[in-house]
Amino acid sequence: MAATTTLKLPEALKRRIAPLAQAAGKTPHAWMVEALESQVELADLRRAFVDEAKAAAAEVDAGGPLYAMEDVAAYMRARVAGAAPTPPAPLAGAPSRRTPGKAGKPATKRR
Repeated sequence: MAATTTLKLPEALKRRIAPLAQAAGKTPHAWMVEALESQVELADLRRAFVDEAKAAAAEVDAGGPLYAMEDVAAYMRARVAGAAPTPPAPLAGAPSRRTPGKAGKPATKRR
């Protein structure tokens, strides 16, 4: 069941939405609901991307494998071209943790 919510739109925004909705063959209400759904989907994707990046950084910090960028890029180009390349091998002798920078702080920052 749909919940009712009231939005107070600035008049200028309301004027911009009306012709966009009409051009899409929708009511302003339906157009705004679709716009909100799209923004929620984008926010979910962004959050999942950041969570995955944080997990990958934690894996590397915990001693996970490191790969040469050139090897990964070549592998991905081959996959996109339809080939079945051998996955890149981890770097030999790569440090198991980030190398500290000055004053014991990490050399790289992650958000």
